[in-house]
Amino acid sequence: MSQSKPLTLHVPEPTGRPGCQTDFSYLRLAAAGSARKPPVDVAAADTFDLASTLIRVLDDAGHAVGPWAPDLDSELLRFGLRSMMKTRTFDARMVIAQRQKKMSFYMSSLGEEAIGTAHALALQDGDMNFPTYRQQSLLMAKNFSLVEMICQLLSNERDPLKGRQLPVMYSVREAGFFTISGNLATQFVQAVGWAMASAIKGDTKIASGWIGDGATAESDFNTALTFAHVYRAPVILNVVNNQWAISTFQALAGGESVTFAARGVGSGIASLRVDGNDFLAVYAASRWAAERARANLGPTLIEWVTYRAGPHSTSDDPSKYRPADDWSHFPLGDPVERLRQHLTGLGLWSDEQHAATQQELEAEIVAAQKQAEQFGTLAHGRAPGAASMFEDVYKDMPEHLRRQRQQSGV
Repeated sequence: MSQSKPLTLHVPEPTGRPGCQTDFSYLRLAAAGSARKPPVDVAAADTFDLASTLIRVLDDAGHAVGPWAPDLDSELLRFGLRSMMKTRTFDARMVIAQRQKKMSFYMSSLGEEAIGTAHALALQDGDMNFPTYRQQSLLMAKNFSLVEMICQLLSNERDPLKGRQLPVMYSVREAGFFTISGNLATQFVQAVGWAMASAIKGDTKIASGWIGDGATAESDFNTALTFAHVYRAPVILNVVNNQWAISTFQALAGGESVTFAARGVGSGIASLRVDGNDFLAVYAASRWAAERARANLGPTLIEWVTYRAGPHSTSDDPSKYRPADDWSHFPLGDPVERLRQHLTGLGLWSDEQHAATQQELEAEIVAAQKQAEQFGTLAHGRAPGAASMFEDVYKDMPEHLRRQRQQSGV
């Protein structure tokens, strides 16, 4: 049988490039409140509709609607907004510091603040996150020391990691923030392994792994799904679909014909696709998944639909591969403004409170930065030397290796 046409390949392309406004209809949005909320013991196969739609709580007017709307007290809501604002302000200050050559590079989470903030508030003390380099909001929601975070960024003599990690790759065990790995998708297999270990020990702590949309193309993603499904690991598997992996559009990782959440269902894992710019939806979905894990009902994969509003890092210029004003047209809006609108509508927030909080946060971050810079910056030196960086390693070194080190003058 002869073939009349030559074979072809399909190469996905974004719907918007510089000078051409993006058509965001590919997102397959759903109205707020339209997605059903199943019981936590739902079978994985019965979540396919939730992996294909979009779970939303806040409507365009800032009202909480639908079955996923959580009943949160006013203090938690205000703290959530403050933590999101703190994350954004911190990011802005650190980008300036990088431009001043005080650190080598920085990666902000502009537009994604609701995801880490609400997720952290939905977990319990002792649970462990395995984050990537854009989940600093997890630490902000835990009120972790800004001085320690900045010292790590500056790799100075007070860097808690002694200069062994690149900037933004924090490690804070007491805050449930596992050491960041720069290798893509390793967080998923690490999270599943940690969760399995917790279950083997008979503990009650769960794990939460984080990757971006691009990292789903890595083999570790599928390995993690297999182990999580087979052993019903108490883990939440988070895919932050912010539309762009460096300069590569999310469709190249497979997000064009099916959702990333649908891959979880295909692997036997209950899966949700959630509006990542909706603080209430993020909190509700995170609590649902955490309850499922703690009840020994297995893992949950959540695709958080959001938008990377800023560059991939301070080394990136996104205007080279997408419209410069893309974020202003993103249909899911600004997560900070959406929660602000909701609180204002409830009478829990005002423009005066917002301005005062912003001023307070800026003063807090500037003070922390000044304190951290007293211990050195990239521009002014005083970074950890080799002796301090590896002092704990040398301390436990076998005697014959210690002698070799001394003879070599290291």
